[in-house]
Amino acid sequence: MADTVMIPLKGRIDSGSAPQFEKDLFAQLGSASISAVVLDAQKLDYISSAGLRVLLRVKKKYPDVTVINVDPEVYDVFEMTGFTEILKVEKAYRTISVDGCPVIGEGANGKVYRLDNETVVKTYKHADALPEIRHEREVARLALIAGIPTAISYDVVRVGDSYGTVFELLDATSFAGIIANSPERFDWCVKEYSELLRKLHATVVPEGKLPHIKEDYQKRAQSILPLLPESSGEKLIRLINTTPERNTMVHGDFHTQNIVLAGDEVLLIDMDTLSVGHPVFEFSQMYNSYIGFGENNPSVIEKYQGFSAQTARDFWKKTLYAYLGTTDSTLVTEVEDKIRCVAYTRLLDWSTRHLHIDNPDDLSTRNLWRDELIELLDRVNSLDFAAAYDAAPGCHEIEVDATTDNLPRVIRFVEEILSAVACPPKATMQIEIAVEEIFVNIANYAYAPDVGKAKISVELPEDPASVKITISDSGVPYNPLIKPDPDISLPSHERQIGGLGIFMTKKTMDQLTYEYKNGCNILIMEKYIN
Repeated sequence: MADTVMIPLKGRIDSGSAPQFEKDLFAQLGSASISAVVLDAQKLDYISSAGLRVLLRVKKKYPDVTVINVDPEVYDVFEMTGFTEILKVEKAYRTISVDGCPVIGEGANGKVYRLDNETVVKTYKHADALPEIRHEREVARLALIAGIPTAISYDVVRVGDSYGTVFELLDATSFAGIIANSPERFDWCVKEYSELLRKLHATVVPEGKLPHIKEDYQKRAQSILPLLPESSGEKLIRLINTTPERNTMVHGDFHTQNIVLAGDEVLLIDMDTLSVGHPVFEFSQMYNSYIGFGENNPSVIEKYQGFSAQTARDFWKKTLYAYLGTTDSTLVTEVEDKIRCVAYTRLLDWSTRHLHIDNPDDLSTRNLWRDELIELLDRVNSLDFAAAYDAAPGCHEIEVDATTDNLPRVIRFVEEILSAVACPPKATMQIEIAVEEIFVNIANYAYAPDVGKAKISVELPEDPASVKITISDSGVPYNPLIKPDPDISLPSHERQIGGLGIFMTKKTMDQLTYEYKNGCNILIMEKYIN
């Protein structure tokens, strides 16, 4: 059984030639079962109504008929007779050359070349790239409507054996080029890059408009199970499967070659990998672009990004700090470990198709990725993390395992925010005491004997000058405010041990409220700092 039959159309098909054309055409199609017919009109100069009637008879016998590479003038005939509504008719594409054109960007599926001062062309690696091009144009429009700055192609062209899409990008320069040639703008690139990434990850997409990236990583994890110990493989599958679903955008190939400065506007290009899901999957690809792929051979990063492997590492780290909105190195390391779990999953999956294990260097690279993943899986228990954009404006959040070991990290987080607003020393001390007492209470009792999460958010309203701290957990329902106050007038031998923490919190905070909502204990503390 033939799936698709492609037949060329040539010269003129008019009243005189149509009968023979029809006879030859059906002879080539034969009597076999055919699922689709593609008629290549690259060399078709003319077609009359007689020729169109032949095509109509083909359509009646074979419902899936496509006419490709149609000359613009011949296309007009199809269009004015309504045949573009009956058949799939695709215009011929003009052919261009990118020989000698500078590369200004490169992604997983192609390269972007500058044609002239005003236009660039993205070329595709696959010969049959038209479906990719249609998909990319659709998702780029979706992103643009949603407020993501990107470029929409205005033309499709032939480039060598494949296709390209043409964009108007005035004087566009990739961030990779800026970092390589203008190192003094490094921090500016970090700022713009991380802000665009946060905007992307905060953009909600209606259900069904984009694929879910998590599904792709579920398949990748399954593919590498033979490379891992059974317990490590089972944990990896569990971590990916339990990563929270999100209906917010991820780009899928977010690196400095795909971020361009066009005039004074920062744009995201190469949109064909756009999907929805948790940011950890986005960051895994980013980690590999800056570190992972070159971990055993730094020259790989230098060749791909156009700047040194050390610069790539610095850019990665600074972006992570900026994105998370923190200076807490412990938090960043914890998040990076989650990201690396997914990154090595992707690398090992890639290695099964591209590395040759009989090559000592390739074997060493794969073993490095595998050993790193196994080691990470021993200590990473969740791939979820909170970013600064998850909080309301003016609000800073951190989510940690509710254990007493994490108390110093929580206090540092609060200290940094209070210091930034010049909170008076006395108020700072009182807030820290209250946070400590509530957090330790959660750590000791909320999930016992297990361990769960606690989220601490610090909000800084402008008027009146105050600090609002919200501490929440999903442990056993408990309202600490109903606990009776200890009788502090009793002599020491009659006093009960314990109970002072909640009492001190009540005494030092200006307002306290508690609610149990959506399975969470939520305690809100407010302190005026005028």
